[in-house]
Amino acid sequence: MGNGKVKLSEKAQKLEKVRLVIIYIVCAILTVLCLAPFWIMIVNATRSTTAIQQHAISLIPSTYLKSNWDVFEGKDFHPFVGFFNSAIVSTFSTMLAVYFSSLTAYAITVYEWKLRDAFFSVIMGVMMIPAQVTMIGFYQMAFKLGWTNQLFILIIPAIASPMMVFFMRQYLQGALSHEIIQSARIDGAGEFYTFNKIVLPIMKPAIATQAIFSFVSSWNRLFEPMVLISAKEKQTLPIMVSLLKGDIYKTEYGSIYLGLTLTVLPLIVVYLILSKYIVAGVALGSVKG
Repeated sequence: MGNGKVKLSEKAQKLEKVRLVIIYIVCAILTVLCLAPFWIMIVNATRSTTAIQQHAISLIPSTYLKSNWDVFEGKDFHPFVGFFNSAIVSTFSTMLAVYFSSLTAYAITVYEWKLRDAFFSVIMGVMMIPAQVTMIGFYQMAFKLGWTNQLFILIIPAIASPMMVFFMRQYLQGALSHEIIQSARIDGAGEFYTFNKIVLPIMKPAIATQAIFSFVSSWNRLFEPMVLISAKEKQTLPIMVSLLKGDIYKTEYGSIYLGLTLTVLPLIVVYLILSKYIVAGVALGSVKG
């Protein structure tokens, strides 16, 4: 009996090792599949248009990076201007979206009022409406107010973010204790003081996670800036990259890949720095679920 148990234990250990090896192999394959498109994009940014047309995929960098950068001068591509505009829009859009979405979610979760459920249903309904449907009316309003070709017209709409409100509400329902709010009120704390000093720190994992997604979404946004912004000095990076392929005589694919690389690099840096908050937020949400 003793020998049988030892053999079963050894067999179970071997099976566990095999299982771990399979998991590591699958994770390694998935990692390569995820990183390969980014590496190919970076490599193509150093290749000539002719080489890209003849051999679309290459894993070895070339020597045409300077030539591809020089093409920008003839196409009025100003990466630093685009980077600055995209950074302003993405940063302030994220700040407004996170704060006001958290504030709205707090009001829906904590306060008792008759139309609370109806109000939340309206927010859920707005989530189903594509932005393209309301773009014509929004452009007409912005044009009449003289707000076109202004960066703030891309920032202000971030105050209303239905998806983020939904996420924050779901988080608060599991993380926020109403007794804390009542204690703060008894101690004489105002509503905004309670929200800013007590509730926001509790929401830090959710805020960090949503801030990353909001920043990336705002940085990659193309449709609204293309409609609302026409002045070259106000264009964001995605607009500039989209205009690189507008030449009817020859498309400089190397320059396009270089522009795409410049657009993606800040997002990669953001993910590398803040990815732990995404994992923490997802793990916390799964535990609460």
